[in-house]
Amino acid sequence: MPVTVLVPDEDGERALAGLTGVRPVRYEWGRSLPAEAIEAEVLIPGTHRAAEWGGLLARLPRLRLVQLLLAGAEDWIGAVPVGVLLSTCRGAHGGSTAEWVMAVLLSVYRELGNFAIDQMEQRWNRHTTDTLQGKRVLIVGAGDLGNHLRRRLEPFDAAVTMVAMTAREGVRPVEELPGLLGEHDVVVLMVPLTSRTRGMVDAGFLAAMADNSLLVNVSRGQIVQHDALLAELNSGRLRAALDVTEPEPLPSGHPLWTAPNLVLTPHVAGAARGLQRRSYAVAAAEIARYAGGELPHNLVHGEY
Repeated sequence: MPVTVLVPDEDGERALAGLTGVRPVRYEWGRSLPAEAIEAEVLIPGTHRAAEWGGLLARLPRLRLVQLLLAGAEDWIGAVPVGVLLSTCRGAHGGSTAEWVMAVLLSVYRELGNFAIDQMEQRWNRHTTDTLQGKRVLIVGAGDLGNHLRRRLEPFDAAVTMVAMTAREGVRPVEELPGLLGEHDVVVLMVPLTSRTRGMVDAGFLAAMADNSLLVNVSRGQIVQHDALLAELNSGRLRAALDVTEPEPLPSGHPLWTAPNLVLTPHVAGAARGLQRRSYAVAAAEIARYAGGELPHNLVHGEY
């Protein structure tokens, strides 16, 4: 019998329609689950958080896999029933997220924001800017996102160092991170949110960074202690670019809105055209593996 997969939209139906041994069944959020849900082995929860699903998961007695359309799984860890696999959409967002980082770095070093202000004020302010060439970039996180960024940085003649939990060829161990911070011009955070990474960028972490260096966060807002970051930004010693904050959305009046030396965007690094198509391509590949008797590649194990 084919594997029944609950999908939240027409895009999901189309993405899975051609898979051997897979039967996509559409559900609509806010309405009763379709009768076929009792046979569903796979759930694609769409954009809804684990807490929103709540007791609905108990209505899926044959559920064996929750396939996310997101790269981050922190909301679902511990929320899936015992014995149910959890797989992310790692691989769908790396290119667009790395592109956002490149855009920020080029904008900061070539002062595009300042030139935009000059244009609005009709001021011809010709001067020499900094450059990304020769910059030393430390990428914290050597997964899909980190590797996408490394491949884009190297043609710009930037020197890249990568750090991860486990050392391997071309990747330094996380134990060396404190000593590496002061040797780099840019520190890019590309790690998942876990108990080990929550709040890891504290006053000590920031103090170890080199003067005038740039902190870039495209992971999760909870990884950075924003009071400590604000102190460094207000002093003028560090610069930052944040695509994620805590909380989100950032409320009106929050000091990050008016902080100096900061580029701030509303969690859009991965939100480029074609995202839905790329996400479903990864999800379809993961579901095809499951239907074929294999384990998905993007399985989350505990605090991944």
